Amino acid sequence: MSDTHAQTVAYVRDTMVPETAPPVAETGAIKWVRENLFSSWLNILLTIGALYVIWAVLSLVFPWLLNSIWVADSASECREIRIARLGPDSTEGDAACFAVITERWHQLVFGDYPQNAYWRPLLAFGLFLVGIAPILFAGLPRALLAITAAVPLACFWLLWGGTVWVPVLVGVGFVLGYVAFRIGDRLAGFIVGMIAAIVVPILFWWFAVGPAAADLNRLVPIRLEAVASRDFGGFMLSVIIGLSAIVLSLPLGIVLALGRASDLFIINKVSVAFIEVIRGVPLIVWLFTAQLLLNYFLPPGTSFDLTLRVIIMVTLFSAAYIAEVVRGGLAALPRGQYEAADALGLDYWKSMRLIILPQALKISIPGIVNTFIGLFKDTTLVVFIGLYDPLGMSNRIRAVFEWSSIYWELFVFIGLMFFIACFSMGRYSLYLERKLQRENR
Repeated sequence: MSDTHAQTVAYVRDTMVPETAPPVAETGAIKWVRENLFSSWLNILLTIGALYVIWAVLSLVFPWLLNSIWVADSASECREIRIARLGPDSTEGDAACFAVITERWHQLVFGDYPQNAYWRPLLAFGLFLVGIAPILFAGLPRALLAITAAVPLACFWLLWGGTVWVPVLVGVGFVLGYVAFRIGDRLAGFIVGMIAAIVVPILFWWFAVGPAAADLNRLVPIRLEAVASRDFGGFMLSVIIGLSAIVLSLPLGIVLALGRASDLFIINKVSVAFIEVIRGVPLIVWLFTAQLLLNYFLPPGTSFDLTLRVIIMVTLFSAAYIAEVVRGGLAALPRGQYEAADALGLDYWKSMRLIILPQALKISIPGIVNTFIGLFKDTTLVVFIGLYDPLGMSNRIRAVFEWSSIYWELFVFIGLMFFIACFSMGRYSLYLERKLQRENR
């Protein structure tokens, strides 16, 4: 049988055919273009239309950017340079006058902050990055958290100046609050400890900080030149308001979320009322409230700094939204997680700290970061209450005759600064999500 088969078959291959490359149209960029841009007549028409729009926009923007003028003393000098370079028929749309950025960048970044003290906000921002690093990156030593606790007080002193003893005594107040909590918790329970942790620092700050700081300053005068909040401006003001509100609103939002999910009637209803009232009113209204009405609730003769009032109001506004995001994370957890915590014999706070909140916050990361990005961009609303954020500073720059005709260049620079900050927050969010991904491990 085998002999017959060998005689009737002309050739039998005894080796494998070598692997060949797939058709060009089925791999790489050509395949992607064919499937995503030209898969049907409708997609072909949409692709051609989109390419035409992109080309029309870039044909206007690219020459404007490529012919940018970076050195000039005024818009009129920019115009003379443009005419000398491109001819008398050129228009303002043919060349960007970024010389306004070269001349006035310090106003856009620092506002009216004293130029000889620019090192102070830069150092404060560097200290903030050092302090926040142990929280953002778990691989760093936990001992650095002590620096994290001291950084906000150091940044406050660097930015506003004055005697160093005021922030030091404020830090002492927090230490007294912690000691009061430990004593109250041990003697009378958690609730009493929490009340003591709130009352003791407030009494210390209200009655003791002022006289003690004055006495210490006479003994050891360590101080920086005081800078009024009205001199804060530009991107620095947005960073101060945004980062302060972000850092303060996250723990407050978590507490509100736990309060809204609580079975205790008073705590639940107070948390619900706060969240719904804050979320039901636009941020701009709360900013006007901070500017006009907040002083009426303070003792007569008290002057509360406007920037601090804005930070408080923006923090409360953001906390209401963070609370709802975190509440969504709590609701997404299976009931078995709560039952497992009870089965282990953990009390409420230990179960929240060790089991429930870590999982809920992981689920809530995209929503939390999205709220933070929106909050940071909303800091531009302070221009309506007389604070000179980057948009407010751009209006002041254009109010000067030399730069009155400059418009888009300032907005491009401001938009780029905000994009870098918001894009960085988004990238960190993705990094954190990948780091905490457990499903495939």
